[in-house]
Formats: sequence, structure tokens, C-alpha cells
Amino acid sequence: MRIFRLLIFPLFLSLVILTPLKITARDIKIQVAATADVHARLFPYDFVANQPAKTSMANIHYMVQVLRSRNHDNLILLDNGDLLQGTPAAYYANFVQETDKNLFSRVMNFMRYDAATIGNHDIEAGPEVYNRIKEEFDFPWLGANVLDAETGEPYFLPYTIIERQRVRIAVLGLTTPSVPKWLPPHLWEGLEFQDMVESARYWVEYILENEKPDALIGLFHSGFGSLEPDPSEHPLEHASGYIAKNIPGFDVIFSAHDHRRRIQTVINILGDEVLVLGPGHFAENLALAELSFARTSRRTFELLDVKAEMISTEKVVPSHTYIQTFEDDVNEILRFANQPVGRLTESIHSIESLFGSAAFTDLVHDIQLSLTDADVSFTAPLAFDQTIRSGTMYMRDFFLLYEYENFLYTMELTGQEIHDHLEYSYGLWFNRMRNENDHLLNLFRDQMGRVPGDRRGRRALQNPPYNFDSAAGIIYVVDVSKPAGSRVTIESMEDGNPFSLDATYKVAINSYRGSGGGGHLTEGAGIKHKELSNRLLTSTEKDLRSYMIAFFKELEEPYTPASRNNWRIKPEEWVKQGREKDMPYLRQ
Repeated sequence: MRIFRLLIFPLFLSLVILTPLKITARDIKIQVAATADVHARLFPYDFVANQPAKTSMANIHYMVQVLRSRNHDNLILLDNGDLLQGTPAAYYANFVQETDKNLFSRVMNFMRYDAATIGNHDIEAGPEVYNRIKEEFDFPWLGANVLDAETGEPYFLPYTIIERQRVRIAVLGLTTPSVPKWLPPHLWEGLEFQDMVESARYWVEYILENEKPDALIGLFHSGFGSLEPDPSEHPLEHASGYIAKNIPGFDVIFSAHDHRRRIQTVINILGDEVLVLGPGHFAENLALAELSFARTSRRTFELLDVKAEMISTEKVVPSHTYIQTFEDDVNEILRFANQPVGRLTESIHSIESLFGSAAFTDLVHDIQLSLTDADVSFTAPLAFDQTIRSGTMYMRDFFLLYEYENFLYTMELTGQEIHDHLEYSYGLWFNRMRNENDHLLNLFRDQMGRVPGDRRGRRALQNPPYNFDSAAGIIYVVDVSKPAGSRVTIESMEDGNPFSLDATYKVAINSYRGSGGGGHLTEGAGIKHKELSNRLLTSTEKDLRSYMIAFFKELEEPYTPASRNNWRIKPEEWVKQGREKDMPYLRQ
């Protein structure tokens, strides 16, 4: 009988056992620690803000050293995906730096990770990067549901067996199957992504029958999700909770991808307890499960007890040996991030993009239209509340302007599909205002339909702002007094020519959206996912950010940002009061 103990304590407090357990001196305790969604926070420095950072893998390394010293090296260290993207450090390591081994390989090997699962943003780095790192890691990179399209076999190892004092622990890795909906095909060419649930069902049976481990751990780059999802939602993006409940055999599951901290017990269909842990993101926490085993014979063990702890890194000092080891890399990244690129005559503020046509997003529109022969451009504010100040623009500023390594597509869409795309976007974006006292933005609401006062910043929004697409190249109005789906009226092209719902237009759009990400083209415009590739006219060879950098380098004069003012929201007096009402929720 396994007994779960859920504990949340600082690093240096002793673990407290709330109920006496029959654990003797002969019993073995093994700790399993996991990071997830690190997104390239390798060092205690924010290369974008150009200032020290509170958390990083250097802080994680210090904690890991403490845990290894306390537990006689009976620690298993895991990472749960989305490591390779997110900061100038990632971009420099993956696409600029010339070294014998990739920086991420060197960091993870130095920290002595035992296994990792690949995440969708790791695939986003491209096959040259992830195939290289796959070979350089000193540990297995897992992904049981990522198949080689030619052979049908797992492209990454499906699972691994890790031994500590003869205790055999199986770790099964799975990742979200939604990659083809989000990324251009050349980044995952030759790969197929299976349903996590079906893959888990097969591999659990295989592992238990053939490996007979003493414990089974799921390392899933997938959020917790619903325990009872609608059948139409399969395959699930967030499947960790569903698998914990419906596929018996797991003792512990580490979740990721949703960036949520979690310590939760799920009762599976056989009545057994499954502990689900999620460490959150950005190396802010280490999720720790402690498994206690009784030796039943020379080679067999019984799992008696599982305890959980969430260790914050915020007040943990960075590892000195870690910093020393990678000091040269840090200096190289600093030089890269602080390169001057161009100049702005005016500051631009991303938060203005939430309330209408704004210079921040219109700068992206301007560049997308200049790079293509498109009639219309779609983009969204990828930064939530950031400012790029007037004066010199540095390399690091372009990671504020455009966070992701998306490519730029030119696609063919009808006028009706452009209209429906925008209706879908503004349905996510704006609340239906019934009078001047209503909220303008679609804010998060509790089960009673109320806007809670304790959710601030990005968390105040019901939907992520990277799905708030606006358009350039056309003049249109959004009427928030009308229900979602009936708000957008396109009046004309920006050059004064008429706009027709029946005509076909060239549209500049990023590869995430053009591959179906966010659902704007599929659920909104009604284009079948398999048809999207047939609409693609051109794609850039490199990521869009690199073209933005080139755009500014080629300018002879400072750039003057300005709003295109090609779209507006009405009723205008309601919108003004709604903005004033909503702005306090957006400030942290």
C-alpha cells in the first residue's frame, strides 16, 4: 500500500512525515527531481532586460548538489521539455555560436541529468539543432509518441530504466502531439506525432511486462488538462491528468507545457493513487518526488510511500562552479545581445496593442508587408507589457519585439476567410460590452462569472495575447457591442481600393498561425488543416526576427514608429471607459 505525502517546504527545512510509516533502516529512499519549460533560462541574468535574474539553471544546480549530498547520490534528475527556446542565449547557442558541443548539451551534461523529454519548442529549433543535441546528450532524450515516419519506430527513445541501489525505475517520455498544428513541416519533416493516450497505453503494458520495474514514472511534456475531456478534443494537447486517471501503472507523473506548478493526487480507474507534479517554468522551481522502497528480496522492492515537495529557486544562490564553468559563454551571449542594430525616434509599448491599432504591432505589420508582396498582414502582440525605448535598438530588443522563432509565410486567402479569421481573433480578444460600465477585454472569470481581483498582468486575460491578431492592409471596424462572430466590418483596402469577400488576397502571416496555431485559420476561417499547405505561396528561409534585424541594419536614418490607424473599436465612448476599467488588471 503506497501512502502519498504532499509537502511544500523551503529547501533547507527537513521533510516532515505526518503519519508514522513502517520504513526501516533497510529501506531505500530515492528522490526524483524535475525541471520543465526552462525556456533557456540557463544563467542568472536576463539578457533581454540587461539585468540580473532571480532564477536560472545555475540556481537549480546548487539545489541539485545539496540534494545529492543529503541523499547519498540517490537522486534522479529529469527535464520535461521546452529547454531550447526563449532567450537570446538560446538563439545564440543554436544558430550563432560555433563550438564542438551545443551550449545546452554542455549544461545538461554538466548537471548530470538522467533523462529528458522533448518539447514542442525543442522541435521548433529545427532538425539540425535537435538531432545534434540528441547525439550530444549523455542521457536519453525521450519521446515515445514521436515516430520516424519511414520506419514507424520511435524517433527518440520511448523510455529508459534508471537504477539506484538496485531499485529499477522506468521513465516513459511523451510529448504533446499538436506540433504539426503549430510548426512548419520542414521543422518536423520525417516525424509523426501519435496520440499520447494511445502511446501511453501501449508502452505501459510493454514496460510492465518486459522490464518489470519497481516504479513507473511518466515524464510528459503536456499539461494536466481535463480528467473527463470531450471526445471531440482527442488527441489531447494536455493529457497528463487523463493518463494518470485512465491508464493504470504509473506511480508518479511529471506534467509540463502549461507552465503550471502542481502537486496533485489522481485516483485512477483501479482505485490507486497517482501523484502528478508540475514544476512551473523558467527554472523557478524544482519538483521533487521522494519514493521509499522496502527490500522484499535480494533483487525485488516494494514501493511503500511517495512524498512530494516543490522547491523554489528564488532565494537559492547560483552554483559557483556552474557560473565558473560557463563564464565564457555568458560573456559571448552578452556581447551578442548588446550589439547595436538600429535606432527608434519614439518609444513603443506593447500594452497599447491590446486596445487598438498601435505602433508596437504596426512595426511588425510594416516589416511583414515590406518583406512580401502581400495585400494583407496578420500579427499579434507577442510581448504583454514591454517597452522598447527610443534611441539605440540593441539585439536584445528584438526578443521583446518578437519572442518566437516563427517563419514568415505568404498565404492565399479569400476575403471571407480574412474576415472570419478576424472575427475569431476578436472573439478571443474582446468582451461583449452591453453598456459603458462593462469590461472591454475578455478577462478571466470565475465559475460565478465574476472577474477576480487577485489575477493581474497576463493572468488577468481569458486568452493569451499572442492569439490577438490584428490586420494591416485593410480598413475595418470592430463593434464590441455585438456578439462574437458578428463584430468585424471591413470597409476597404488601405490604399482605397474596394475589399471583396469573394476576392482572393495574398496574406503575410507567421508560420505558427499559418500552420493552424491558435485555430484562426481552421476553426475561424474554416479551412481544413490538411489544406493549409496548399494555401502556402512562399516562406522565408530564416526566422522572421532575423529579417527584422536586417531591416533595421539597412536603414540609413532612425525609424519613426507610428500607428497605421487602419482599424478602430466602437462604440468609442464605451471603449474609452472600458480601457480605463481594464488597465488596472493588466498591471502587475
